[in-house]
Amino acid sequence: MIGGKLSRIKTGRFGVFVTASAATVLFGVAALTFPAQVSARPANALPQQSSADREQERLDREQETRDRAQEARDRAEEKRDREQERVERMEELYDEGREALDEDHYEQAAHKFEQLVQMNGPQSDAALYWKAYAENKQGKKDAALASIAEFKRRFAQSRWKKDVDVLDLETRQSSGQRPNVEAASDEELKILALRGVMNADPARGAQILGQRLEGSGSPKEKSQALFVLAQSGTPEAMEIIGRVARGQSNPELQRKAVQYLGMFGGERARKTLQDVYTSSGDEGVKRAVLRSYMMSGDRTSLLAAAKAEKNDSLKREAIRQLGLTGGESELQQLYQVEASPDVKRELLQAFFLAGDSAKLVDVAQSEKDIELRRTAIRNLGLMGTGRDGDALQRIYAKESDRTLKEEVLNAYFLQGNAKGLIAIARAEKDPGLKKRAVEKLSLMGSKEATDYLMELLK
Repeated sequence: MIGGKLSRIKTGRFGVFVTASAATVLFGVAALTFPAQVSARPANALPQQSSADREQERLDREQETRDRAQEARDRAEEKRDREQERVERMEELYDEGREALDEDHYEQAAHKFEQLVQMNGPQSDAALYWKAYAENKQGKKDAALASIAEFKRRFAQSRWKKDVDVLDLETRQSSGQRPNVEAASDEELKILALRGVMNADPARGAQILGQRLEGSGSPKEKSQALFVLAQSGTPEAMEIIGRVARGQSNPELQRKAVQYLGMFGGERARKTLQDVYTSSGDEGVKRAVLRSYMMSGDRTSLLAAAKAEKNDSLKREAIRQLGLTGGESELQQLYQVEASPDVKRELLQAFFLAGDSAKLVDVAQSEKDIELRRTAIRNLGLMGTGRDGDALQRIYAKESDRTLKEEVLNAYFLQGNAKGLIAIARAEKDPGLKKRAVEKLSLMGSKEATDYLMELLK
């Protein structure tokens, strides 16, 4: 009977399958073969997972979620940092190009300004002018005229337009030969003569230099004239520099004038800089004013700019310059009233620049925004162990948030503080945090860390 039933087990295309009657017999045999308590157990039953394993899986999932969120925040911060680096790189290229021009390295200057043009930043019009200027100095007439034509096509409303028109005329009138060394020497002699006049008769010298600044000379000649005025520091010179700072020339000269006012300092220069900042729509000029405030130690004006500025980039610049001046009380005022987490993060960077570890500790312990607390802890790590070395230990002991405890471990690592990490590794009951501390120690390579790792191996 059983044999007859079993004969109805068939093989199909995808393997063996059992007809209904055959299945009845098979399951009946199974029921007779095994004890009742075993046959009653579900066929797919698996060993029960321990509560400890389930808890560990939950912690691992939470950690993965936190890691993904942190990666997203890090990417956003990296994007802001890359943009800031791009701005700084453009400023660096411009300065390098101008330095090459001052040293008569025209080919190098043209290359620097070409790079700046390709970056298509706010100084592209100035870069195109100086590129054409350098090409003309090399005798590359066609290249210079092509750069001038590109300038006119792209920047018809630029404040460099007057200088470009003068250069265009000079380039078309030139023979395409190398620069006239004797003419350059004559210009240098004129500058030396003007310095002598400024020393002997400041009023007369300032008048002549003022006329040169308003004339059709090249920006390089005007820059030299402005420099001579700045060296004199007379009231007449200050008046002319103030006019240039208010925008009566190309943007480069305006920024230079702003810089000189910051070097002069004093109430008159401060008032002029405030007027320039209020009236200018050029972000580069405003940034130069903020840096001049820093040079003169004018924290009051930096604080006012940081409070009132609507442009996020300029606001951050004002805060950064306050940090460089050591304006701890001003930064604390701003932090108390600021609502934007991004601006608060910039303030924490400024506290770091100002060396204000006490404020960073306060934020790390009391700030409600967990990401700001994380930034404060990281900056404490970057400050090293010299300032309030026990701060991280106190923060770790009081902190209940696991992610912030991990940030403290990272701060110890940034400090190179093996002692702090070892203390945590010895005392920590949480296996995950203990593991993180040991991971940091394994990367440090210090004798103290190695000794502890050897201790664990034993």
